[in-house]
Amino acid sequence: MKLKESFKKLKLRNFIMLTVAGVINAFGITFFLAPVKLFDSGISGTSMLLSQQTPEFFSLSFFLIVLNIPLFLYGLKKQGVCFTFYSIYVVTVYSVVAWLITDVLPIDVSYASPLAEKDLLLCAIFGGLISGIGSGLAIRYGGAIDGIEVMAIIFAKRLGITVGTFVMVYNVLLYISAGFILHSWILPLYSIVTYAAALKTVDFIVEGLDRSKAVMIITSKPKEVSKALMNTFETGTTLIGASGGYSETEKTIVYFVVNRFQIAKMKDVVHSIDDTAYLTISDVADVFKKEHSIDN
Repeated sequence: MKLKESFKKLKLRNFIMLTVAGVINAFGITFFLAPVKLFDSGISGTSMLLSQQTPEFFSLSFFLIVLNIPLFLYGLKKQGVCFTFYSIYVVTVYSVVAWLITDVLPIDVSYASPLAEKDLLLCAIFGGLISGIGSGLAIRYGGAIDGIEVMAIIFAKRLGITVGTFVMVYNVLLYISAGFILHSWILPLYSIVTYAAALKTVDFIVEGLDRSKAVMIITSKPKEVSKALMNTFETGTTLIGASGGYSETEKTIVYFVVNRFQIAKMKDVVHSIDDTAYLTISDVADVFKKEHSIDN
C-alpha cells in the first residue's frame, strides 16, 4: 500500500527534467571528458576508469548501470521510493544517451573532443560545467545521477565524517588510483579541475543562480522599519519576537529577504529610521513564495 502511494507522488515534470539532466550529463562526459580520458567524480568517474581498463564490450554505459543501480536500491529504505525511482531513471537515461553518442550516432568521440579537440584544460572545464548542470538538475528534481551520494549518506555518519568529506575522500582515492594505474598524474590532476567545476556548477543549479540575502534587523522601531521596507521594495517582512540576552528586554526582529543589488538601498532605508539598528546579512540558497503573497 505504501509503495503504491509513493508511486502516486511521482511527477511528470520531474521525469521530463530528469531526462534533460541525463542527456546533458551524457553530453558533457562523452564530448569532453571520455575522449581525452579525463575522469568525472564519484561512480561516474569510477565507471570511466574501469571502461578504459577493460575490454571494449564493458563500456561506460555498462558500468554506469552495474555500479549505480545496486547502490540506489541499497539506499531505498533510507532515501525513499521516489528518490530511488527518479535516480534509477536518470542514470538509465544518462547511460543510454552515452551509448548512443559513443556507439550509434555518427559522431567520432574516440580520441578527441569534437568541440575542444585535445585541449585538456578546455575539456576539463567544460566537461565539469556541463556534467555539473546535469547532476544539479537531477538533484533539484528529486533524484541523483551518481550513487556516491547514496553511499555518503549511508556510511558517512557511521564513519564519523560529513557527507561532503566522504565524497571528497572517495574522489581523492579515485584520482590517486587513476594516477597509479595510468603511471601518469597529468590526467588525474586535470580531473580535479573537472571535479571543482562540476561541484560549483551543482551548487548554482541546486541552490539557485541568483542568491538572495536574508537580513535580520534588530531595531527599536520595528513597525516603522517594516512599513518602510515594504513600501520601498513592495515585498513582505516578518516580525519575530525576541529577548535581549543581557538586558532581558523584549525586542522585535525584522526579517527581510532582498537580492544582492538591493542591500545598499535597504541599509539606507533602515538607518534613515533608526541609525542604531543592528543588521546581520546571510546568504539564502533559494526563495519560494506565491506571487500574490505580501508576507515572507
